[in-house]
Amino acid sequence: MTQNLVIVESPAKAKTIEKYLGKDFHVLASYGHIRDLPSKDGSVDPDHDFEMTWANTTNATKAVSAIVKAAKAADQIYLATDPDREGEAISWHVLKVLEEKKALKNKPVSRIIFHEITKNAVKESLDNPREINMEMVDAYLARRALDYLVGFNISPVLWRKLPGSKSAGRVQSVALRLITERDREIECFIPKEYWSIHVDCLTAKDKPFTARLVSVDGKKLDKLSIEDKPAATALVNQLKGQDLTIQSIEKKQVKRHPQPPFTTSTLQQEAARKLRFSASQTMRLAQKLYEGIDIGGETTGLITYMRTDSITLSNEALTGVRQYIQTNFEAPYLPKSPRAYKSKVKNAQEAHEAIRPTSFMRPPESLAAYLDGQQLKLYRLIWQRAVASQMSSALKDQMAVDIMTADSKLGLRANGSRLAFDGFLKVYEEGQDTEVDDKDITLPEMAEKEQVTQKEIHPEQHFTQPPARYSEASLVKKLEELGIGRPSTYAAIIQVLQARKYVRLESRRFFAEDRGHLVATFLKKYFAQYVEYDFTAKLEEQLDSISRGEVAYKNVLSDFWTAFHQAVDETKPLKISDVLDMLDEQLEYHFFKGDDMEKARACPKCDDGTLRLKIGRYGAFIGCGNYPECTHIQRIGENDTPESADEAAGSEGDSPAKVDDYPKELGPNEAGDMITLRKGPYGFYVQIDAKNQKGKPKRAGLPKGKSPASFTLEEAKTLLSLPKVLGTHPETGAEIDAGIGRYGPYVKMDKKFYTVKNKSIFDLTLEEAVEIIASSKKK
Repeated sequence: MTQNLVIVESPAKAKTIEKYLGKDFHVLASYGHIRDLPSKDGSVDPDHDFEMTWANTTNATKAVSAIVKAAKAADQIYLATDPDREGEAISWHVLKVLEEKKALKNKPVSRIIFHEITKNAVKESLDNPREINMEMVDAYLARRALDYLVGFNISPVLWRKLPGSKSAGRVQSVALRLITERDREIECFIPKEYWSIHVDCLTAKDKPFTARLVSVDGKKLDKLSIEDKPAATALVNQLKGQDLTIQSIEKKQVKRHPQPPFTTSTLQQEAARKLRFSASQTMRLAQKLYEGIDIGGETTGLITYMRTDSITLSNEALTGVRQYIQTNFEAPYLPKSPRAYKSKVKNAQEAHEAIRPTSFMRPPESLAAYLDGQQLKLYRLIWQRAVASQMSSALKDQMAVDIMTADSKLGLRANGSRLAFDGFLKVYEEGQDTEVDDKDITLPEMAEKEQVTQKEIHPEQHFTQPPARYSEASLVKKLEELGIGRPSTYAAIIQVLQARKYVRLESRRFFAEDRGHLVATFLKKYFAQYVEYDFTAKLEEQLDSISRGEVAYKNVLSDFWTAFHQAVDETKPLKISDVLDMLDEQLEYHFFKGDDMEKARACPKCDDGTLRLKIGRYGAFIGCGNYPECTHIQRIGENDTPESADEAAGSEGDSPAKVDDYPKELGPNEAGDMITLRKGPYGFYVQIDAKNQKGKPKRAGLPKGKSPASFTLEEAKTLLSLPKVLGTHPETGAEIDAGIGRYGPYVKMDKKFYTVKNKSIFDLTLEEAVEIIASSKKK
């Protein structure tokens, strides 16, 4: 009997597909990526043609073992990971691991894809196998290498030059720039006053309606034309008592067309607007709907693949949705022919269908018993949007009435509209990021040259509003418009920015934290090209060119690295004082608010001090320029609260000016390898820089209370030797070890740990360890 092995990404999908395929097929999950670039120096080596070193991901060991074992027993192997660039990469990684483990032995290996998890789709994919698409894999390799090179080279610069900051990513940094620049627009915004004038009127038949003032002396008024109350009052006085005559009436019928079915991006946007789901929540729910829900004893995929840029439907889907509309709606709701949509999105990858139900004959109400509340809401959104996309346009009757005063100097206009045919609106209407005044206003019957009676005039004061802060929906929309990132990565980008505490989400709107402002300003100053919107978008275009086989991925990496490496090198001579001066100047509007900047910067503690931005071991803070004479400090952002100005600035010789000294060479160990003292995002640590380094370098964090300024080579040697054997117990002969763990110094014997208190782990003797164990046992 032939044994076929199918490898997918998730265990839920594996279970469903195995039911479809029967006993001759064994389906295993890779649990996502099984390999990744280790977060250490050298994982991507520009000096050796960008060679990449891969390692199993943290949770992959068990999955890899199961896949290798099953592959050795199988006759045929099918790689059925997701039908996108990441899925293609996972299949490639699985194949490489199987080759390394010698699990193939000339067995046939095929790549199969399906865009919906239904019995027909899965079985059809087996009839149409192909090889791994190496052009898609190359695009993945380029993207992963770029992200590594940027993150691994900019992050250390941030740690050294901007203490307290976290790491920086290629696309996340550009998204952060969007949010911080919007914050700046809002903070610097100066409202402008303007007025509008509305007039309550009566027709010749005494029917009421409202008109607004739109022109003065033949010139059209724009939003800000009436600047203040005196100007508004003058126009009101000019308008009062004047006879009004209808000059023209325009009637027309306009069509409102439905939106296309969802892409990844538009689904995230609409779920945020209508359902208040985060991008990650939307993708998690969509993943479940795609992988399948138990309906009447059979697991069935309810939607097509949810990572797609496409807005098209397959011929099969078009037939299904038109049949549903024809069966359930009156004839005018079905267009004569299917609707075709064309993407306007930059860098759209349209290899798949849009997101749609796998069967239009499963309306949301039929699944209420099988889906939880959130799943049902998202399914309903997807189903309604897809159905509406193939329905007739809505029709609206619009009417515009132009009215003139007797002296022909003031013009008014009344607008009305009425929904004549609801069309697709019967099923679905798209949400909006901002309020849209689209209410039906029906005007009474009127005729040209008819006299109109004015009743009451209403002058209204308004003020211009700053641009709205980004919501998840509007941020995703902006990223897509600019061609930055890919829709499948937007949820991760948003999560990373929040996890690093660069931004926060409050009342469904993004606010940049102080730390976010500092990092974004630093990057824009010293790595300007790499946070430019156009540059990042062009890089995405190059990645897409790689996936189409138009350019070699190592050429793209080489072009990028040459200029980027130079930019990193140019930051090496930078002093923290230079960075501080730049940030203090660039972010003055943010940290020192007020029209009178001299007053805003005045120290509240001393008479003549000026507040400045400072940086110490706790990150950025506001301090008095008269330090140490004046010790006033102000906490900013998410940094730890320093107890004093001395502590904020850095105690025990660890002053901000000396942070640039790291990494600092302490001296060689017995093998001749240099030991360096370094500063990372979580504090100071020592590391052995071996000459022939293979794998991760040996490193250890400084114990609590140890000053980096006074840390010696001998202490470093001892720390790096931990855990070490102190000797054997004089009575039992058991080996006693000493080390530093997550709870501090310890000694260990017979797999039991004993806390070391009030003694230095560096000077601990065997006798002292035996005494610690004995006293602990007595207690």
